[in-house]
Amino acid sequence: MLTTIKRHCGLLILFSLAALPASAGEVRVYATNSAGDSVHVIDPATNKVVQVIEGIETPHGVDFAPDGTRVYISNEADSTLDVVDRKTGKIVKKVRLSGHPNNIAVTRDGDRVIICIAEDKGGLDIVDTRSLTLAKTVPLNGRMHNVYVTADGKHAYAGSVRHKFLSVLDLKTEQVAWDLKFDKGVRPMTMETAPDGSTRRIFVQLSELSGFAVVDFAQRKEVARVRFPDQPTGYGMAEGRADTPSHGMSVAPDNKSLWVTSVFANGVFVYSLPELKLLGHVALPELKLPGRAPIGALPNWATFTPDGRLLYVTNSAIRSVSAIDTKAMKVVANIPVGEVPKRINTLALR
Repeated sequence: MLTTIKRHCGLLILFSLAALPASAGEVRVYATNSAGDSVHVIDPATNKVVQVIEGIETPHGVDFAPDGTRVYISNEADSTLDVVDRKTGKIVKKVRLSGHPNNIAVTRDGDRVIICIAEDKGGLDIVDTRSLTLAKTVPLNGRMHNVYVTADGKHAYAGSVRHKFLSVLDLKTEQVAWDLKFDKGVRPMTMETAPDGSTRRIFVQLSELSGFAVVDFAQRKEVARVRFPDQPTGYGMAEGRADTPSHGMSVAPDNKSLWVTSVFANGVFVYSLPELKLLGHVALPELKLPGRAPIGALPNWATFTPDGRLLYVTNSAIRSVSAIDTKAMKVVANIPVGEVPKRINTLALR
């Protein structure tokens, strides 16, 4: 996901990723294990797990406070936003939500956490981070799945799988600015920024689409669909993933490339920006068992380090996170984590 930079008390936090020098300081990659009760924290300098946050059953989204003291994690089992002390990894507060949560995003000023509520009459919960209470629910009349905050901090955008729409929220008024209907369910998204920092395009993964849709933010409409190459292919069908052939994407910190995971290809396709020209693909690890075809990694979400040198991808079928060298376009490490890792995000401090 494309990022913006936030500064507070000498610390810098990445919420999606912004271009930073290699000397940005301590960087950590957080992977939530969707079928477990833990969150694994990876140090990109060593590609080792350096912390495990435990006691959050079915963790979903993860994001961070601007001063680096807190980690926010949506808890599907308890329908809460769990507030974690970053250094100790201990839960310090559980904020009761209006319903079953999915993904989350923190506003650029850090004052609010936006949480998707995945119920038929769901919407977006807004938690005040000063009081750590549920301040408001914005009804969207649909089961909301993923939410993101734009680089300029003006909007949040969220999608619904079941109800097949994208909704853009004006963060100043906390009112819906516009909606866009699709013919298929809306899954992970990421954005491309214009030179002035405004949102240029949103890239949208859709159910049953081996590729992604392109939404022009100013025109408020879909302008293209990009389909992955026919080869490589052959993965994911035996595992019943025909409805989610692509479930993770991120724009590089320099805003020059888009990296999109593919279940069917068991890899990551890379496209140039703004042209959306295919640059190549990176193969992910396989699980080889006797008497059957290799099982793919079932790749999910992706996140960059601040310098853009490494991309991390969660492998939900094989309990690992792959680190990809973006210049060499190859996997350089596979890091064991927990059960069915999916959502992933990057924190940088200095």
